[in-house]
Amino acid sequence: MAEAQLKDDQAPRKLAYVNAITEGLHEVLKEQPEAFLAGEDVAGAGSVFGYTSGLLAEFGEHRVIDTPISEKGIMGLGVGAAATGCRPIIDLMFMDFLGECMDEVANQMAKMRYMFGGHARLPVTVLTMSGAGMSLAAQHSQSLEVWLTHLPGLKVVAPATPYDAKGLIISACRDDNPVFVLLNKLSLALQGEVPEGAYEVEIGKANVLREGKNLTLIAYSRMVHEAMQAADQLKEFGIDAEVIDLRSLSPLDTDTIVKSVKKTHRAVIVHEAVRFSGFGGELAAQIQELAFDYLDAPVGRVGAPFSPVPYSPSLEQSYMPNAKRIVAETRRLLGV
Repeated sequence: MAEAQLKDDQAPRKLAYVNAITEGLHEVLKEQPEAFLAGEDVAGAGSVFGYTSGLLAEFGEHRVIDTPISEKGIMGLGVGAAATGCRPIIDLMFMDFLGECMDEVANQMAKMRYMFGGHARLPVTVLTMSGAGMSLAAQHSQSLEVWLTHLPGLKVVAPATPYDAKGLIISACRDDNPVFVLLNKLSLALQGEVPEGAYEVEIGKANVLREGKNLTLIAYSRMVHEAMQAADQLKEFGIDAEVIDLRSLSPLDTDTIVKSVKKTHRAVIVHEAVRFSGFGGELAAQIQELAFDYLDAPVGRVGAPFSPVPYSPSLEQSYMPNAKRIVAETRRLLGV
């Protein structure tokens, strides 16, 4: 990972997650003349979440393009433009809208390089918003990452911090393969250290945020912060938890996960998506296949209940996984 270095006499530069996204896009459009950004409301409105604000004024309407309301058309534009030499950045406003363009994603974008024997490059980056917590109801609040990770040919990343949001966007846009960058709504105001200029966060490399010896907590996107809070609370019960931020779901850094579990002998997987058939099932399977002899307890999983996301704010808060539920599952697993 190439990280920009701060001078000794400088205070760390803080930036909100939403502004880190903007900076990442700015660096890419400045660096790559063949790159353009397209999506619903990305130009005049600066996107529904504000992370493309100012890009139209700097780069112009030929490179920051408002499209019709047609996810199928937008995604088809991305595939075709990438195959013919451009480096499109497609904004899919809500992850829930994947169903509108799944043929373009699953049967074209994911397979085209393979079906052309590697002769076709598909350097297309797709940004999309996932997660609940803003009372946007069942059709605008889902976490559907398993739809994407099940498709060979796609890379899927899920930044938890402003630093990773900017760095993973730049890495995705420099990649010659299709990359989905799964952003998170409730993280938009999150502050964190972000260097100026361009830097990359390696796709396929997890980050051990906290060392521990009794348990491994594995999370991604916003659940990383809930896992860190849970690790602090678990100290009260004498549990020293290690926390891994996956950052990349496909490719997956299995080596870092297995190394940690071999040290701690226990694992709890956390994601915001519905627990049933969630990404945690794949993680649990890999852990038991590759580190079974080191496990002192079954692999635990924390996820949302098998239900659509409620609109009611109080019900939505009860629906979403949090640090309290991670602590409860960990204590149950360890018999504490």
